[in-house]
Amino acid sequence: MRARIYQPARNAMQSGMGKTHHWVLEMVPTEAQQLDPLMGWIGSADTDRQVKLRFHTRQEAEDYARENGIDFVTLQPKTRKPNIRPRGYGENFATDRRTPWTH
Repeated sequence: MRARIYQPARNAMQSGMGKTHHWVLEMVPTEAQQLDPLMGWIGSADTDRQVKLRFHTRQEAEDYARENGIDFVTLQPKTRKPNIRPRGYGENFATDRRTPWTH
């Protein structure tokens, strides 16, 4: 078994950094997916790809993999500057704005 340990990036639909502070241990697929001839769905007999374990730190994830004999690769996160405005969302409706807010 081979696993990938990484810190997930933020979702494209979110402006905050929620759900990006944990580390994920995810199994690498060992078998190709196949097309079901009857329904046309894509599937596989490899159930390990459904497992995603979350850990608070990278060290916890690596220790778990070592204890269970899982070969792993750690991917370093690409950090980015948080998107935090000084006054936040409420600034859109403030009465003391310097310039009028329009679309």
